[in-house]
Amino acid sequence: MNQIQEISIQNGQFVPNDVAPQTANAVPECGPHFHEVLNSHALELKHARPNELQINLGKLCNLACHHCHVDAGPKRTEIMTWPVMQKILAWAEHAGIEKADLTGGAPELNPHFREFCDALIKLGIEITSRCNITVLYEPGQEDLAQWYADRKIRLVCSLPCYTEDNVDAQRGKGVFDKSISGLQWLNELGYGKDSELSLDLVYNPGGAFLPPPQESLEQDYRDMLGENFGIVFSSLLAITNIPVNRFAHALKRDGEIEGYQHLLVSNFNASTVDNLMCRHLINLDWEGRVFDCDFNQMLEIPLSGGEERYLWDIGIDDIEGQAIATNRHCFGCTAGAGSSCGGVLAD
Repeated sequence: MNQIQEISIQNGQFVPNDVAPQTANAVPECGPHFHEVLNSHALELKHARPNELQINLGKLCNLACHHCHVDAGPKRTEIMTWPVMQKILAWAEHAGIEKADLTGGAPELNPHFREFCDALIKLGIEITSRCNITVLYEPGQEDLAQWYADRKIRLVCSLPCYTEDNVDAQRGKGVFDKSISGLQWLNELGYGKDSELSLDLVYNPGGAFLPPPQESLEQDYRDMLGENFGIVFSSLLAITNIPVNRFAHALKRDGEIEGYQHLLVSNFNASTVDNLMCRHLINLDWEGRVFDCDFNQMLEIPLSGGEERYLWDIGIDDIEGQAIATNRHCFGCTAGAGSSCGGVLAD
């Protein structure tokens, strides 16, 4: 597609240039830069005062899904330590953080996961855990489902389709059957039924295309999972695959990276920008370094495109109003109805 030309400053406001990744990890290199399109719509992308921490507890995972932007897997050794967790807890208490979104890898495989969760709960912080469901069957995790239910931790569980072939193609042979069994187990404990036991499912496309409308897709999931397996859940979150790391490598291998990036750019939706997740949270890696979002973390683009910093090196009041670092992968969050860890962003 044609390159969008640089737009002059509008309303006296600059839109920061895109920030180059500090790694060799894959990211789109075609089409316009994200800040150019923001400029053309006279939009700025800045942090509001954050009330949530999104924390990557490590890249160790029992799965190695082909769309995983973290490049997580069973052989990864990056794991957050307890001293780092203690520093995060102290900062969160002082800053008045209200929510924590725990990710991995499989966050549960961090040996300090449960102790960390209990400490967050003690501070009154609401926890979301990104659970791949199959981790419930890992050695040493036999009581995990009940442990979650006892603490009323919100679960967001990846189930990229309601058919076996599609799930196993993305996530590995046998993952669908384990996921169904795990969801039934969680239902038995009240997840998806009790209003205090939230069970959200995550859909992401199986290829280089945008998710269908979230509302109609959710009804399809309810019909298929309910009729075939007796499974209920709280809500469905439709998330666009972001073209970084493992997914970007697959697109390049298949000759689809330019076409996919064109799809994202041509479906840019300006109404998604105000609700982007990067505006309302701070993202942390397993060492406690700060980023604007999970995708920037994987590309090692520091918070606001500045110098590498740790959470305990900044104050909560230093963040509001700061620019958010962008690159071409950001079109994935603004295409169509938009995409975030909480699902779609616009009608």
